[in-house]
Amino acid sequence: MTTAVVEGLGTALPARRVTNDDLARVLDTSDEWIRTRTGIVARRMVDEGTVTGDLAVEAGERALKSAGGGGADAVVIATTTPDQLLPNTAAGVADRLGLGHVAALDLNTACAGFPYGLATGAGLLAIGAASRVLVIGAETLTRFLDPADRSTAVLFGDGAGAFVLGRGEADAPGALGPFELGSDGSASEILTLTAGGSRRPPHSTDLTDDEKYLKMDGREVYRHAVRRMAESLTPLAERAGMTVGDFDAVYAHQANSRIIEAVADRLELPRERCPVTIGEHANTSTASIPLALASAPPNPGDRVALVAFGGGLAWGSALVRWPDLEPG
Repeated sequence: MTTAVVEGLGTALPARRVTNDDLARVLDTSDEWIRTRTGIVARRMVDEGTVTGDLAVEAGERALKSAGGGGADAVVIATTTPDQLLPNTAAGVADRLGLGHVAALDLNTACAGFPYGLATGAGLLAIGAASRVLVIGAETLTRFLDPADRSTAVLFGDGAGAFVLGRGEADAPGALGPFELGSDGSASEILTLTAGGSRRPPHSTDLTDDEKYLKMDGREVYRHAVRRMAESLTPLAERAGMTVGDFDAVYAHQANSRIIEAVADRLELPRERCPVTIGEHANTSTASIPLALASAPPNPGDRVALVAFGGGLAWGSALVRWPDLEPG
């Protein structure tokens, strides 16, 4: 039985590094306050003129190189910050990568986007719509933050990460799946970015800052994130005929070091099995899982669970038998 197989990994980060001390010069905060509450030391931020698609192209190029070269016949971009509402970002990225007239789509499940993107890529392979899929998580969230709001301005960074998925056997190195996906729209108000959609079009003359910028109820996001990511991993393990304790590593969405530690504790997993790489990247939303995998790679052959939570609310997880590859 054929399945989706991870063949390559690539990442991209803007050159500009902004430290906690840099933010403390313009916000009522400090390096100690940010570091002890989030684990963040610094983040990368795009310069004026750089868009999400630019980071996606760079990560995609590196992922294809990591996979040994060649192209892809489908591109899936998970992003909350597309270059524009129309056309989608993926088509432009596919064109810039020289992939030709391939299938290309954006999807938005906020910070849960990478597991959703992997499931979508695996689905395209399963139905024969593609033979090789480039799945990219890319964000420029710092463009959508209120610079005076320390509750969000210190948390996020920009970046991109990508997988190349091909077809292979279910027991092959890099084999991907099963998946577990979920959502809860009844709690959507705890993490929002309202302006620009049909509810509040960009030409509205009465948009408030609460609508223009990303807004978050940090306490509720923390509570839901810990619960939903922990709960997602149990059925994932069951579908794979395993227990959560059989995972060699869990790479969780890098939103906050305390969230990751709480997920590990709730599942009674040793914390060292749940890498924390948020220190230099901050929360890069859909890019955080591939960035974590590139920063602290698993051992080849490890049974690695990937899990994320984001606005929507949405969450998802996937299992991968980690291949022997060199991240790009």
